[in-house]
Amino acid sequence: MNRVITITVALALTLSAAISFGAGLEDRVREHTLKNGMKLLMVERHTSPTVAAWIRFKVGSVDERSDERGLAHLLEHMLFKGTQKLGTKDFKAEKPLLDKIEATAQKLMAERAKREKADPKVVAELEKELEGLEKQAEKYVVKEEFADIYARNGGSGYNAFTSKDGTTYIINLPSNKLELWAAIESDRMQHAVLREFYTEMKVVKEERRRSYDAEPEGKLWETFIADAFNAHPYGQPTIGWMSDIDFLTRTKAERFLHEYYAPNNAIMAIVGDIDPARTIALVEKFFGGIKPGKPVPPVAVEEPVQQGEKRTEVIGDAEPELMIGFHKPTLPSPDDYVFDVIDMILTNGRTSRLYRKLVQEKQLATSVSAFSAPGSRYPNLFIIGATPRAPHTVTEVEAAINEELERLKTEPMTAAELQQILNQLEFEESRQMATNGGLARNLTEYEAVAGTWRYLIEHRQKVAKVTPADVERVARQYFTKENRNVAVITKKNQ
Repeated sequence: MNRVITITVALALTLSAAISFGAGLEDRVREHTLKNGMKLLMVERHTSPTVAAWIRFKVGSVDERSDERGLAHLLEHMLFKGTQKLGTKDFKAEKPLLDKIEATAQKLMAERAKREKADPKVVAELEKELEGLEKQAEKYVVKEEFADIYARNGGSGYNAFTSKDGTTYIINLPSNKLELWAAIESDRMQHAVLREFYTEMKVVKEERRRSYDAEPEGKLWETFIADAFNAHPYGQPTIGWMSDIDFLTRTKAERFLHEYYAPNNAIMAIVGDIDPARTIALVEKFFGGIKPGKPVPPVAVEEPVQQGEKRTEVIGDAEPELMIGFHKPTLPSPDDYVFDVIDMILTNGRTSRLYRKLVQEKQLATSVSAFSAPGSRYPNLFIIGATPRAPHTVTEVEAAINEELERLKTEPMTAAELQQILNQLEFEESRQMATNGGLARNLTEYEAVAGTWRYLIEHRQKVAKVTPADVERVARQYFTKENRNVAVITKKNQ
């Protein structure tokens, strides 16, 4: 058997097993809720002696106040810095220095907040004092101790990510090291120390400069989203604007941390070589005594109905790019499932309408995609992105996209298109569930955003009920000029 056939057969067997597994997911997921509100989801799979352990906090950048923008993302960085036990050589000696650092930083922030009335001499003196204190504190810091412990014990993929909707910490490790994980993560949840806070702020500011301020594609995305949302915090960047980052403080971060990064706002998924009863006992032992925090309050503000087309231009040294977005509802609205169908009709695969028209037939674009963003907890945008193929322009590509959107209003989805969509969804679901990490991600994601992990089971069933009339109705309702947001990159003149 040659190598290509071997790989193909192996992949088919993997996906077949995953499909079979997915069909029985309802019976395989074990749920347990601790008295402090933490939700534990477990799936027992003995394909290898490993586990994927994910903890998702139901708090993201959408939950920040106006003076906290960028805080959730910065906290993601800070929670790798250690606790009172880890990441320090002597916390008792370190603590007074950390207090002095924060007192000095607060004075510096207060002086800078005066802006043009700030005393440059005072600012310079406080900056020098802060830098000196930070250098003194460095002698107590043990760098990357979390990561080193996990690596020495066979852990891999140790990481975290922050979105508009939540913050997630992930690790894959040998199943016999699950107690080590529970000890580390429960310690972090209770006793995190935000050491090197103002040093890390500089790292985040550099990340912002590199990924957004100096990167036209990043600036296009950030500006497009900000312009699309007038009132709702979905419009604010997860990393924060530069002036937001400048005025974040450890005091603000600690308040945000202690209120929201707590068991009642956490969902834990453990997937792999486990015994559910023993896992429950282990989680209860390490996490059961942690006090709950405040429930994350829902965002009260609603985005006003858009009354006219918005157009955004970013000038930069980059090739032309186009984004078109339309405001839409999110789940559990039935229309959200219709948009999933529209997404796949338009851009999923080489036979999709936009790919066939723009990339293959007219050769106007090198790529085209569709997706919903920037979050899923609140009404969001259906976005189509495309890269023009030279010498064609964004104007030509935009016209061709609009033409295909108009077709959706009058040309019914075929039975073949719907079947193809259902087949693709089944394949994608199976692929995502084929790994412990993929399943843990989906369990935590949908439990947090949809309110139940069972969205994994229900989604394809609800998509199957979408009719051609639904697609036409939704296209007519949402794909209108007054609901349209358009953003382009224009190449800077030489």
